[in-house]
Amino acid sequence: MSQPIQDYIDRHHADQVAFLAELVKVPSDNPPGDCAPHAGRAAALLTEMGFTVERYAVPADVVAANGMITATNLVIRRRFGPGPTIALNAHGDVVPPGEGWSVDPYGGVVIDGVMYGRGVAVSKSDFATYVFALKALENSGLKLNGAVELHLTYDEEAGGLIGPGWLLSQGISKPDYAISAGFSYNVTVAHNGCLHLEVRVEGKSAHAARPDTGVDALEAATTLLSSLYALRETYKATLSTVPGITHPTLVVGLISGGINTNVVPDVVTLRIDRRIIPEENSAEAEQDLTAHIEQVCAAMPGIKVTIRRILLAEPFRVRPGQDRLTTLLQKHGAGIMGEDIPAGGVPIYTDARLYSEAGIPTVLYGAGPHTLLDANGHRADERLVLEDLRKATQVVALTIADLLGADLLTAEG
Repeated sequence: MSQPIQDYIDRHHADQVAFLAELVKVPSDNPPGDCAPHAGRAAALLTEMGFTVERYAVPADVVAANGMITATNLVIRRRFGPGPTIALNAHGDVVPPGEGWSVDPYGGVVIDGVMYGRGVAVSKSDFATYVFALKALENSGLKLNGAVELHLTYDEEAGGLIGPGWLLSQGISKPDYAISAGFSYNVTVAHNGCLHLEVRVEGKSAHAARPDTGVDALEAATTLLSSLYALRETYKATLSTVPGITHPTLVVGLISGGINTNVVPDVVTLRIDRRIIPEENSAEAEQDLTAHIEQVCAAMPGIKVTIRRILLAEPFRVRPGQDRLTTLLQKHGAGIMGEDIPAGGVPIYTDARLYSEAGIPTVLYGAGPHTLLDANGHRADERLVLEDLRKATQVVALTIADLLGADLLTAEG
């Protein structure tokens, strides 16, 4: 009886590819985070497919506080019968395309069975995966006990708090399991957390002809930078036990400051990205890094430092109940992909942590290649092998059918 599921997905693969192309063609870069237009286009496409789409516009003040312009979350609910609710979450916001593309990043161009475009792998493909998996279940004729919800959200690139975080905190959804956007050739059961700090180093401006009358904030920032890079080396000794995750990392990703070429810089601002492995305590990681920065700057006369937290995303950790999702995805993944499907961690952070923090067994799984690097995720010429999209959709649909009590083997025998 699993054959109707696979047959439906095979027959509608061209429709699925066209659906994904339409999503890629509508920009949803975050920043700047004006994502309501993409949600509107996605909702229109889904309505044409026969779904009832619930739209949840996040209040403007909440969106602005999150550093965005607009955000509307979409929810689709399909109850087949009494039983657990499985949420499938994908995000429609994407990083800006940047330079170096060989094709239009918003073109949805297909070359030799590969679609190119910003968000085609991360994570607009998962919209297509989850939507067509649900359509296949609806058309399978299987007796299913439970419900499926699609959570199509728009702030993963800004932390997820007004996407899945909003749906959960407002009581809009209370699922029993969740599958979040991931990669098709592995099951992700853990990932790093992330701390973003803004460090403002203040000195005193002066004429460049008399630097002795000022306090050079850039010189102080250079000293701080050297100490941070030395600190980063010490992180390599703290190893994670999760396959796919190595050790904590630190990157100074953004620097700004100064007044003019002929002026001693009075202020320099740094933005720091500190990745937190699942075994670490996030609060302690933040306290230790903050203390280090304050200690280094305190040793420099005339320098004042202010530290502001921009983001703290908790790590996604292995939790009870997760193994049921993992086992089924591995079983069906091996059958469809023709290879063993590993379970492990990734060093990035995602919305999956928000479901897990709410006590919901969660894993990441969706369309994509073996690794994010293979997909050019967040890089020029982001790509998705369309056969991977078809296979991942089958795996997700069969996994949900198992979770909702369909006796696939008996039905086939």
